[in-house]
Amino acid sequence: MRIATWNVNSVRSRIDRLEAFLKRQDVDVIALQETKARDDQWPLMGLEAMGYEVATYGVDQWNGVAVASRVGLDDVERGFDRMPEWGDPPGAEARAIGATCGGVRMWSLYVPNGRKPDDPHYHYKLAWLAALRDAATRWLTDDPQARVALTGDWNIAPRDEDVFDMAAYAKSTHVTPPERAAFEAVVEAGYADVVRPFAPGPDVFTYWDYYRQRFERNRGMRIDFVLASPALAEQVTGATIDRDERAGTGASDHAPVLVDLA
Repeated sequence: MRIATWNVNSVRSRIDRLEAFLKRQDVDVIALQETKARDDQWPLMGLEAMGYEVATYGVDQWNGVAVASRVGLDDVERGFDRMPEWGDPPGAEARAIGATCGGVRMWSLYVPNGRKPDDPHYHYKLAWLAALRDAATRWLTDDPQARVALTGDWNIAPRDEDVFDMAAYAKSTHVTPPERAAFEAVVEAGYADVVRPFAPGPDVFTYWDYYRQRFERNRGMRIDFVLASPALAEQVTGATIDRDERAGTGASDHAPVLVDLA
């Protein structure tokens, strides 16, 4: 089985690219982030014609996550237990959706950006990650053999090699010690980064800003990950970052990440 994750940066703008990618890469299950569409705005016809069931979570033109599967889609959960809220008044953002697909509990996660250190959104990000760690820990406590994939745009570069130039991010989010510690806490809870062994750095990225030909000059960041529970990690046979999907007209600023399972 092949699973994938992709920050598509507006599904309505890139539905043709999404459908073509799924065919080209023969993907069974895909987690999508930053879909930027309400549930009633989703362009489902083509995906359904290809045999995919789709679970969406979108409340406005911001954020948004989804899971599309051609190997079953059950027990859909929008948000996780004790997921922090944001806004005035506070409300749940569309940043997490889970579904069981072919025996894998697939989570599509769009971690808050944080904006800048000490911004209220930065503290919201850290609280969100702490709640995710707690929930993910409980999932393994309840079932140590659970096949869980925590996939998506984490908005964190956990190692120095995951950015093109650390000096460029000296005063930025994504690389601060608290963010990196929050990422590592999920790993320590039992979830392994199953892509890095097959796509080691440096200079291996998943995101390139549209600004100043960052992609063409490979000035990017690795911020999109698949973290797998122990039972699932044992079944990983390969992984890749589809850098070619970042190229061309109308591309998302993120590349898809793919993982093959025995």
